Amino acid sequence: MATKNPGIEPAPRLSVRDRTLDVLRRRIISLELPPGAPLSENELAQELGVSRTPVRESLILLREEGLIQVFPQIGSFVSLVDLERVAQAQFIREAIECASLADVVPDPEGVSGLREILQAQWDAEGAGDIDQFFRLDEDFHRELLQLAGHGAAWNAVNSAKAHLDRARRLSLIDSGHVSTLIKQHTAVVDALADEDRAAADASLRLHLRGVFKDIERIQGATPELFSDGSAPRASRRSVARLA
Repeated sequence: MATKNPGIEPAPRLSVRDRTLDVLRRRIISLELPPGAPLSENELAQELGVSRTPVRESLILLREEGLIQVFPQIGSFVSLVDLERVAQAQFIREAIECASLADVVPDPEGVSGLREILQAQWDAEGAGDIDQFFRLDEDFHRELLQLAGHGAAWNAVNSAKAHLDRARRLSLIDSGHVSTLIKQHTAVVDALADEDRAAADASLRLHLRGVFKDIERIQGATPELFSDGSAPRASRRSVARLA
């Protein structure tokens, strides 16, 4: 899983609050802070080397995003994975990405760039580097939008999918799942290279909808990670033990 960051690296263009928010958000999505994990302003401020103010402000923003829940007289917790939010984000993502395929120009340079990403994904899979694969997965889907001339649409996709990303990360704990995802990516690229838009669309939809089967499997094994409307308990089972 992700390596813990002992502090916040300098980023001159970001405020302390924004850097704190970025670190906490990445830790939640990467499952370093798993669903149900308790959060302490004091402990986070000490760990990140900042005052409590940017931590408090960041937690408020993450709460608005649905990634944190606050229960009076109980405490603050990383929210459990919300299946309704996952479904909404998947709908948005599928609508935007599949619609964009009609505008993809499958020139040799563009196809070659996608295949380079695919090879890097295989390298990450071989190294067992889940974090790197996840970044490359994002690169692949962002590049598809770029090739369609709709790169700016990635912001709309990305802003909606925090809960979806956590579900996707949970699915990657299955060691054999990464290779399946890469093969699905490859099917999309092969179809685009053959200028078969119908096959590319079908392959991409199959790939994007696969998250629902993943969730069904994961929820059966670890129901405590998913929202049922009650206050989350501190997770007693680490994400590492789900492998």
